[in-house]
Amino acid sequence: MKNTRKIVLDALVKVDVKKGYSNIVFDNALEKAGLDSRDASFAAALFYGVLERKQPLDKVIARFSKVPLKKISPVVLEILRMGVYQLLFMDKVPSFAAVNECVTLAKSSGQGAAAGFVNAVLRAVQREGREKLLGILEDDVYGGYSAPRWLVDLWTKAYGEEKAKGLIKALVGPAPLTARVNTTKITLEKLVEKLAAEGVDAEPVEGLIDAVRLRNAGAVEKLKAFSEGLFHIQDLSSQICAFCVGPKPGERVIDVCAAPGGKAFTMAEMMEGKGEVVACDVRESRLSLIEKGAARLGLNNVKAVLRDAAEPQVNLEHADAVLCDVPCSGLGIIRRKPEIKEREPNPELPELQYKILSLSAELVKEGGRLFYSTCTLNPKENSRVVERFLNERVDFEPLILSLPPFVKESGGGFEITLMPHIHGTDGFYIAGFKKR
Repeated sequence: MKNTRKIVLDALVKVDVKKGYSNIVFDNALEKAGLDSRDASFAAALFYGVLERKQPLDKVIARFSKVPLKKISPVVLEILRMGVYQLLFMDKVPSFAAVNECVTLAKSSGQGAAAGFVNAVLRAVQREGREKLLGILEDDVYGGYSAPRWLVDLWTKAYGEEKAKGLIKALVGPAPLTARVNTTKITLEKLVEKLAAEGVDAEPVEGLIDAVRLRNAGAVEKLKAFSEGLFHIQDLSSQICAFCVGPKPGERVIDVCAAPGGKAFTMAEMMEGKGEVVACDVRESRLSLIEKGAARLGLNNVKAVLRDAAEPQVNLEHADAVLCDVPCSGLGIIRRKPEIKEREPNPELPELQYKILSLSAELVKEGGRLFYSTCTLNPKENSRVVERFLNERVDFEPLILSLPPFVKESGGGFEITLMPHIHGTDGFYIAGFKKR
């Protein structure tokens, strides 16, 4: 575990100091380290736990540190966060080990002069006691779950205090792992059997056909069923989005912001390999992800196209359905990328989103379907963009969405908002339109 903690420390510094994306930084770190499943699980729990709980961890550190947080070096502060997190939230780590390993980590990371300081702060936390400190943090539903004030205010105003509290509590803890069955190759029942043979617990999702929850999956890409292209990883919210589009065999569908390709793959599978899914993205590096994913899954009806949805230079034929899963602030996937909550939404995003939606509307054939989606929970990027579109485009009307039974309480009609604490999905918004 000593080397594992150093890997976590280095990754935290890259995210907090160098502003890297947590999922990319951590995945790269694991790939280089080659940790076994036990150490990899410990590293993931510690890395994401510290990012998720940074605010309450800093509150505890400030309580026992004679040095103001702003004057503590970034590396030492990360080591203290790691120590406090282990002491308060990781029951299986003995407290003496949490303290000793952090002191050792300080010395091995070129922070030997701060080793005594690290030891003093963590010993003080240890003496105060886990139960007492957790009780103090629990009294603050917002700070205790590391929610910045701007996010609290946004969600309270948008969804009410009860839902805001539920969303904030859902910021912490691992997100569920779900997959989509590649029905062009295998049935759900057969996939569940194959995964069970590899030690993976796969449970069908009630109410959403061909979706499965995975447990004990480990490194998914190493599974034989994955290499054979029998499934792809996809959150339920994205699967529901594809369900709403409802592509039929033989149709032509355009996904204007497709990378890494999950929704395009699901729609291609729903179309039984017939017709065409045009999966577009503005970056070649991202386009290769679509091509590789489609090849692994054997989806010959997916066509990857280099195209900027906001400044289209490539003309496309009209389609039966067009999906605009636009760039957004990502407030619905904070538990997957905890650093998002430290960056307030870019106020220019709604204008870009509206531009993409308006330009993409030109690709829809008469009587065709248009869909707008984001993985954020922010009305400025969701309902207000849609409201503006409907006010300015008389050639489109709201389209009542076809929904799985367990999400019909999410607003219904032509738009829905999915919430982690209610639906067990990522936070997600979907709206549908029909061209007159």
